[in-house]
Amino acid sequence: MNMDFNNYSNVVNNHDRELEMSRAFPALMRKVYVWMAMALAITGIVAYGAGSSPALIQALYISKGPILIAALVEFGIVWYLSSRIYKLSLASATLWFILFSAINGLTLGWIFAVYKIAIIAKTFFVTAGTFGAMALIGSTTKKDLTKMGGILFMALIGLIIASLVNMFLQSSTMDYIVSIIGVIVFTGLTAWDAQAIKRNLLMAPDAGESAQKIALLGSLSLYLDFINLFLYLLRFFGNNRD
Repeated sequence: MNMDFNNYSNVVNNHDRELEMSRAFPALMRKVYVWMAMALAITGIVAYGAGSSPALIQALYISKGPILIAALVEFGIVWYLSSRIYKLSLASATLWFILFSAINGLTLGWIFAVYKIAIIAKTFFVTAGTFGAMALIGSTTKKDLTKMGGILFMALIGLIIASLVNMFLQSSTMDYIVSIIGVIVFTGLTAWDAQAIKRNLLMAPDAGESAQKIALLGSLSLYLDFINLFLYLLRFFGNNRD
């Protein structure tokens, strides 16, 4: 009898949790994209400010040291957030995300020093359209994209290796091929991440802080997808330079 009662209690609790999550899910998904938009805005403002300062650009790129340090700091923040997200408070995790987006903006300041505003704007809108379509597909498709994620991550590793090799080869043909693969990989990862975020949120124990941390980590993943997709597309649209 007691066992029956416990089973009944578990069913009721699971039903209540599912009901709570179904009600909170739209708000949590909005938070994912609000946080992402906030990070992109910070990155854009900082990048524009850095790109408008010749002295700052020279200080950053006169040697490889400052940019290398910034890149290592960015990698460290992503690793720290990903591994410690459940031990951090939501406020602390948000501040780390803001710091990351600001540092990333600093390292991307060269874009505004090299490309025309019209080219940057055009690339941004094409990126936003592509990203929006793939995020929608990932969020609404009934097909499980898990296997596709494994393939895309292997392609991403190959992409990184090819990019490093081409730093020494300086081959324009290889750069073009790498750019095409980069667009394909991050277009696919956008859909994969969107579905993974939806799945993880629906599996959250409740709609409280833990679910919001999942949403924040998801927004970081989508932010990285957007930035990388933008950079690879910029190689195609950026032929018309100052």
